Amino acid sequence: MAETSAHTDWAAWQERWDRQQEWYMPDREERFRVMLDMVEAFVGPRPRVLDLACGTGSITDRLLKRFPEATSTGVDLDPALLAIARGYFDGDERVTFVTADLKDPDWAGRLPYDSYDAVLTATALHWLHAEPLTALYRRIGVLVRDGGVFMNADHMIDTDTPRINAAERAHRHAGMDRAKAAGAVDWADWWALAAKDPVLAEPTAERYRIYGEHADGDMPSVRWHADTLREAGFGEARAVWASPSDTLVLAVK
Repeated sequence: MAETSAHTDWAAWQERWDRQQEWYMPDREERFRVMLDMVEAFVGPRPRVLDLACGTGSITDRLLKRFPEATSTGVDLDPALLAIARGYFDGDERVTFVTADLKDPDWAGRLPYDSYDAVLTATALHWLHAEPLTALYRRIGVLVRDGGVFMNADHMIDTDTPRINAAERAHRHAGMDRAKAAGAVDWADWWALAAKDPVLAEPTAERYRIYGEHADGDMPSVRWHADTLREAGFGEARAVWASPSDTLVLAVK
């Protein structure tokens, strides 16, 4: 396995993940840009960052390319995505990866640091229901240092605007259908490819034992996220970027 892993093109798997995610979110890079703008604005160009539910390390990749003196801790439970992340960043002393379940009350005890300048996450926490997400926000409120930031870019649904929601979803899915017809790889396609890869087949099977097809979480409104973060100890919280379907919420300790 080690010999095979050494010849795995981890950069290609990272690229495939990015392209698959962009099928769902064509403006994905814009949210990352704003996220890193806010990191620089609040904590400068050499931050200690926690990449929460890091997946393949998409945020960490962009963080280090923009801020070479940054350091990052990536935490996730998915063995296949962590395999790609560890392979892609192998040898980079700025990066550490930790396997942990964010629903475990003691998950933060696995981290190499007691506090972070910034905790960042994108398109991941909608896998959690409101109660465990509230508990997670409280823990993050302890991890972020005074003056530090937390940012979450994700699907956040305003149930007070059903007509807007329906029209936006129909338009977005029509575009996705056109891209799929032109050859775009979706979530199921990507995981099917991973399951056939000699190195990723075993961690992919383990991933399905952990999660199933997809976790069944919640997508509460921007207001809920901001209010819950303030209750978790952050002084200010609001949206700093939004697309028609997603929002980036920034909270300052």
